[in-house]
Amino acid sequence: MPPNGADNLLPNEPLIKVEKTVTIEKPEKSEHIEADNDATECDCQELGLRAGDAVFASVVVAPLVVAVWRSSLGNMELHANMFPYAQNFILGILIHCCFSIAKTRLFSRSVDAWGEGKAGRWLRERVLSRFYTFIFILSNVMHWRGGWGLMDTMVAAILPNDQDPHRPVLIATYLIVCVVLILVLRSTRNLLAPPYIVVTDGKHPTYIFTTRFQKSSKETALYILDCVFSATVVGSLVVFVWRGLFALIDIYLYPDDPAKSCWTSLVVGYSVVVVTFSLQAPMRWAVARLQGVPRLLIADVYHLLSFASTVNVWRGVWGLLDIYFLPDSPHLSNWSCLIVSLALLMLLNCSNSILVRGVYIDAEEPAGECVIFPCHYLRLFIHKKRPKRQKALDLTKKMEDASVPLQTPEAKV
Repeated sequence: MPPNGADNLLPNEPLIKVEKTVTIEKPEKSEHIEADNDATECDCQELGLRAGDAVFASVVVAPLVVAVWRSSLGNMELHANMFPYAQNFILGILIHCCFSIAKTRLFSRSVDAWGEGKAGRWLRERVLSRFYTFIFILSNVMHWRGGWGLMDTMVAAILPNDQDPHRPVLIATYLIVCVVLILVLRSTRNLLAPPYIVVTDGKHPTYIFTTRFQKSSKETALYILDCVFSATVVGSLVVFVWRGLFALIDIYLYPDDPAKSCWTSLVVGYSVVVVTFSLQAPMRWAVARLQGVPRLLIADVYHLLSFASTVNVWRGVWGLLDIYFLPDSPHLSNWSCLIVSLALLMLLNCSNSILVRGVYIDAEEPAGECVIFPCHYLRLFIHKKRPKRQKALDLTKKMEDASVPLQTPEAKV
């Protein structure tokens, strides 16, 4: 057949235009239907993943993190003469400051260890990062134990009698002053801990964390001052606020029945956790439509409510472990609890959730993101897999399209 022989078979010009219109409209309609179906499926899946992350953070991560803290601090309490409060407090802050100042250097050193074909360096980096995390945990525990001990010592020096009715007033005064300072610094979000926070392991989450003024390491003097201020001032305020609320709950919530007190804390804490997670969508909607002081106020109230539930959950889990888990063998209880909990968190790839570091500024994120709890675990795993799967589907579709032979207009009809 001559090259232009097919021209004799083509229909008239008007018919060609009609055929083209039909062939264009059909795929557009199907594409819209597929897009709607994908969006619905994506929304349902995202909702399920959010619920799964909340359950995972509350039921798995939070108790394990509390167990690590309880065991580490308990071991120090068993050797209190080796861990005096003031030295603990200063040493914990000092290590925190050193890690904060060196974080960019540590991160840059670890970057090349995660590529393909570098199994040896990858394994070495994993071991070093775990050791770094463990040392950071000890520094956090020393900072907090020292801060709590110093606050208790100060209260005892002013009011030596444990039964003095003015003691709760003094503790509440300390608590209110520290909370006001936290509000002034716009740092209420830093009061949160698991179950509202899950931090996965990896080179970036392990070494990089924010500071209050977010100074660049290129501005050496300001950068060092920022790191010191974040660990010393903001970090210590968080320690004192936690101790104040913890002590007030000890005083007023069934002080003569420790088991009942801890169970009540656990139930109340998890009940409020369910409420706060359920309120995330409406809170996000409300905060996204506000500006200025009202936006900041709502975010702060939401964070303070979440903080109160966090303290109750921690107090409940902590106290129940003291009461029921090998109470007659504190050494065995602490060490077994520490080893098992830390190993499980490392296997789950979220041992960084134990650490208390970084400073977040309230209502800084755009829209309503400032009230979204950073507890992404299942979503991170799914979102990492999704681009790979999508690329594979796109490649398959291209191959299928390429295998279809060229068609003449009458063949499309």
